[in-house]
Amino acid sequence: MHAYRSHTCADLRKSHVGQTVRLAGWVHRVRDHGGVLFIDLRDHYGVTQVLCDPDSPVFEAVESVRSEWCIRIDGDVKARDDELVNPKLATGEIEVFIRDMEVLGASDELPLMVFGDQDYPEETRLKYRYLDLRREGLHDKIMLRSAVVKDLRERMWAQGFTEFQTPIITASSPEGARDFLVPSRLHPGRFYALPQAPQLFKQLIMVSGFDRYFQIAPCFRDEDPRADRAPTDFYQLDLEMSFVEQQDVFDAIQPVVQGCFEAFGNGRRVDSVWPHIKFADAMRWYGTDKPDLRNPIKMQDVSEHFRGSGFAIFAKLLEQEGTEIRAIPAKGGGSRKFCDRMNAYAQQQGLPGMGYIFWRDGAEGMEAAGPLAKNIGPERTEAIRQQLHLGKGDAAFFLGGKPAAFESVAGRARIVIGEELGLTETDRFAFCWIVDFPMYEKDDETGIIDFSHNPFSMPQGGVEALDGDPLQVLGWQYDLACNGYELVSGAIRNHRLDVMFKAFGLAGYSAEEVERRFPGLVTAFRYGPPPHGGCAAGIDRMVMLLADEINIREVIMFPMNQRAEDAMMSAPSEPTNEQLMELGLRVLPQD
Repeated sequence: MHAYRSHTCADLRKSHVGQTVRLAGWVHRVRDHGGVLFIDLRDHYGVTQVLCDPDSPVFEAVESVRSEWCIRIDGDVKARDDELVNPKLATGEIEVFIRDMEVLGASDELPLMVFGDQDYPEETRLKYRYLDLRREGLHDKIMLRSAVVKDLRERMWAQGFTEFQTPIITASSPEGARDFLVPSRLHPGRFYALPQAPQLFKQLIMVSGFDRYFQIAPCFRDEDPRADRAPTDFYQLDLEMSFVEQQDVFDAIQPVVQGCFEAFGNGRRVDSVWPHIKFADAMRWYGTDKPDLRNPIKMQDVSEHFRGSGFAIFAKLLEQEGTEIRAIPAKGGGSRKFCDRMNAYAQQQGLPGMGYIFWRDGAEGMEAAGPLAKNIGPERTEAIRQQLHLGKGDAAFFLGGKPAAFESVAGRARIVIGEELGLTETDRFAFCWIVDFPMYEKDDETGIIDFSHNPFSMPQGGVEALDGDPLQVLGWQYDLACNGYELVSGAIRNHRLDVMFKAFGLAGYSAEEVERRFPGLVTAFRYGPPPHGGCAAGIDRMVMLLADEINIREVIMFPMNQRAEDAMMSAPSEPTNEQLMELGLRVLPQD
């Protein structure tokens, strides 16, 4: 017999009754029923009930074991009485009578219990992650993650993509976040960088003549933590294709992502039609470039109904250039209590508030109510109602000013309204492509023009499009949004050096600087680069959605905490003086 087990803790069935078996695992729970000891023995695969009574030669030894001790037992498989069968366990028809036991690893008093569903502070869970990972819920999420990665890899091969690996130690590259720098011992004063993404390498793979590349790629970015973003490293499904246009990329990635969500979505509906929404429309309608389309609310511009109206605040706002009034329709929100609550929500978000109108029964039929209705009069309120397709029992909320100042709050309010009124579908994955991103943005304080998205994207219209106002230039850039999260980001690449130099020039980079910063790419593009494009899907975020989690740390095996620290491994740590001397570095004291 094997030294540790003849079967796993999920294997045994009624057909094994009468056999002598060997099991190994962790003591999940111990119960004493009138002198008979029952142990739920757990391993990676499942749970088997084992028992021991005073007739067993190892009864005293079994009495000593505690939760999470790792043990090996030998015993006889017995059938449970019909009334004692546990249908919740795959092994619920049998139990194993212990004849021999060996303690493989005793456990100290536990800082968190594995059995049960008690809540523990996140710091405790991260410090003792190996114990947390033994708990069924987290264990299942990590197994889901592994299955998703396998599924994605198989679907990519089936789509005709070939898997390649790109370097981990490389040069710094602008990807919109801070690099993790790695000092070079052999070249004092010079630094490598951990790749924020395999961006340049995958483009070089296309220049090298390979046609469809993919990789399950680790990416490293020194970012501020968020619930849906890891602060140090993450994994993405990275892909690139030659001789493609935007739609070709969409057609390649959709069956991969859609198929994965259908396979692991637990029966939730997965949209098969993914609408294309222009970036400007997404901001106008949803207040975000990653809209949750499960929520049917679509905001609208209602400025004309307030221009020159009796509501002085909005009327005066509209006299300023670049301002507008936007409405959030709320079907079923027509009560003063709800409207006041949403107004208070806007104030909590840092705005003066949200105006509102709601429609109710009146003396002469349906009437508009609320402070705004009194100020602008019945004709304007009726025109607003008709534009928004609202009726009795409905409401509308209003925000005004320059869109950049209120858009994000309006987008969050839209989400809250949809959830509180039960308008948002909860058993659906709703996808949409966000397209036509602006290539450039202007800093309001300095007036400096810079890239707003991926700098290596091809501008729509080519080099001629760069002759006019940079803020009007659109890029062949695209994101895939799902349920309010950015899931995929990509672009058709700028493979022409004349276009690239001109595009970077508008952002203040000379041709010499572009060559200095990206020598490998620039040189390669002098030797017949093909048109190419691609994208990358965030695997951590995909699993987070499939696991119905809002915290990305719940689907990462060993995540950092909110301060980008590894509480388990005590990282980051201080280097020794010897290490610093070898690298030619000195740490300056922090004030």
